[in-house]
Amino acid sequence: MNESSPVLSLARVSRQLSGRVIVEELDLTLARGEVLGLLGVNGAGKSTTLRMMSGMLAPSSGAVLLGGDDLYENPQRARRDIGYLPEEPPLYGELNVEEYLRFCARLHGIDRHAVKPAVEKAIERCELGEMRQRLTSLLSKGFRQRVGLAQAIVHEPALIVLDEPASGLDPIQALRLRELIRTLAKDHAVVLSTHVLSDVLACCDRVAILHQGRLRHSAVLSEIDADSALRVHIERDVDNDAWMRMPMVASAQIIDTRRWRIRLRDGVSVSELAKAINDCSFGLLELRADGNALEDIFVRIATQPDTPEAAA
Repeated sequence: MNESSPVLSLARVSRQLSGRVIVEELDLTLARGEVLGLLGVNGAGKSTTLRMMSGMLAPSSGAVLLGGDDLYENPQRARRDIGYLPEEPPLYGELNVEEYLRFCARLHGIDRHAVKPAVEKAIERCELGEMRQRLTSLLSKGFRQRVGLAQAIVHEPALIVLDEPASGLDPIQALRLRELIRTLAKDHAVVLSTHVLSDVLACCDRVAILHQGRLRHSAVLSEIDADSALRVHIERDVDNDAWMRMPMVASAQIIDTRRWRIRLRDGVSVSELAKAINDCSFGLLELRADGNALEDIFVRIATQPDTPEAAA
C-alpha cells in the first residue's frame, strides 16, 4: 500500500439498480488515524456505500481507491487490507469462537504460523476470552457483535468498515466499544456507520451525512461544535476541579454531580475529551453537543423533501 496516499478514496462513485440511483457521485477520502462517522436515515445509501468501500459491491461508475490503487482492478486487496463488519455478523453456528476466528484469519490470507497470535490478539481486544470455546450459535446478540468485530480486525487491515457495531450491546459494552474504536484509529482508518449521534461524537474525527444517495454534508467534528458546549453524563460524582485539571477543558458548568456542560479550548477535538474522560475512569455514559449542532444539521438534511431520483 502506498503510504503517501489516503487509505481510502471514493472518486465520483455512483451505484444504480434497475435504473434507480442508489448512490450518486460520492467523493470521500480517509487517512490512516482517522475515524469517519457515516450518517443517514434508512434508505440514504449508507449500506450500499459501505459495501462499495469494502469491496463487496462494484460501483456503476467512479473509482474506489485503496492506498491509491483501484480496488476493483485488484479485488484480492479487499481480503488482505479491509476488515468489514456488516450489521448482521457473518457467523458459522457450528464453530466455536476460536475456531471461527481461525477460519477467518486464514480467509484473510494470514500465514498459517501467524494465525494463532492474530486470533489471540483479536480475542483479547474484543474481550472474548470466556467465550472462546462457546459455539457462535449460542452467543447473545452482544457477544455475536463482538465476534463479528474480532473477525473484522483479526488480520490488522488498513481499513476497517463497521456497520452499526454497537447494535445489541449494553451501555458498558458500548462504552468499551468506543474505547476500542479510538484505539484502532491509531494504526488504521475506520469508517463507522451508526444512528447513535453520541457514538459519532465520542469516536469520530469527521462526519459525512448521506441523504437520497448524495453526500449532503462533510465536516470535521471539532469545527461543527467549536462554539458549542458539550453535555457530558458520567458514572462517577466529580467536582469542578476534576474537570479543570484536564488541559483541554476551558470551562465546566455543573448540571448535577454526574451531568456537566463542558466547553473545550480552541483546537481540541471531542474525541480528545472522550479519551481524557476514559483515562480518568469517570465512566462515560453520554457525550453530545449541548447545543445539538450535529443533531440540528442531521435533522435539517434528513427532513428535506424526497425527490424522484432519491436512493433507498
